[in-house]
Amino acid sequence: MSLAEAYAACARLAAAHYENFPVASRLVPAGMRPHVAAVYAFARTADDFADEDGLTLPERHALLDDWHARLMRAAGKSADAAPGLQSRRTRESRHTPIDPDLVFEALGDTIRTCSLDVTLFEDLLSAFRQDTVVTRYAAWEDVFDYCRRSANPVGRLVLHIAGYRDAELEAGSDALCTALQLTNFWQDLATDWHRGRLYVPAVERDAAGATEADLDAGRITPAWRAALTRCAARTRTSFQQGRPVCDAVHGRLRYELRLTWLGAVRVLDRLEATGFDVFNKRPALVPADAPALVRKLLTWRRT
Repeated sequence: MSLAEAYAACARLAAAHYENFPVASRLVPAGMRPHVAAVYAFARTADDFADEDGLTLPERHALLDDWHARLMRAAGKSADAAPGLQSRRTRESRHTPIDPDLVFEALGDTIRTCSLDVTLFEDLLSAFRQDTVVTRYAAWEDVFDYCRRSANPVGRLVLHIAGYRDAELEAGSDALCTALQLTNFWQDLATDWHRGRLYVPAVERDAAGATEADLDAGRITPAWRAALTRCAARTRTSFQQGRPVCDAVHGRLRYELRLTWLGAVRVLDRLEATGFDVFNKRPALVPADAPALVRKLLTWRRT
């Protein structure tokens, strides 16, 4: 196993998964792409441990615990360099889409090369673990705390990989990443519901008079549309708060962030246009969206 092979495996994993935003695309500076792919492979695989079918709760926790142990070894935080029994189980699990040794060979190099803070990766793991035990959120503060750990670390890691260490930029990145996560919540409401989870805060559900029985029946009623319309408005506020980071970075990364912003807002627009009827069709970006997104990218105006 060579380092180049490890990074190549991470890049293949990133290319194989659909996301609302491009992962390590050609717009990302070439020197950043392998590192972004390594971060993605770490997070994507760990997220799958929490989400994929066919695992018991103890198995999910064991896989996440092993992922954390591997992270610590890769970051040089643990003297135990020898994989244990659970590491072998992780490697053999059908729920692991990539050889973990490849992920952590690449990630360890990325952490050292880019001087990344390992606690950002631990925040991601804490959010994935939370998904296995928390199924409802009472207030927006609870949802935002989840986003702080499930999405915001990725934006900060990308900034750090690019060489940015600035509190104002990180705040803008946090707002953008929270908006991306929220958009994904409303987009995947049906999928998450089938997994037993709901990210719409209870305060919004109750204010609109929406009932979970309608979700059981696969119905987006006027009450649920009202609740989700309010959720979308909060999401748009976060997008606006995060927009300046798309102008504050330099070079090709600027265009990557702008395209990410534009694509996610387009998904949010589509959700609203379809009345959030996600049980019948999950709104997503398609190749036909590319010309409109490129036009908006070329005519982007700084805030």
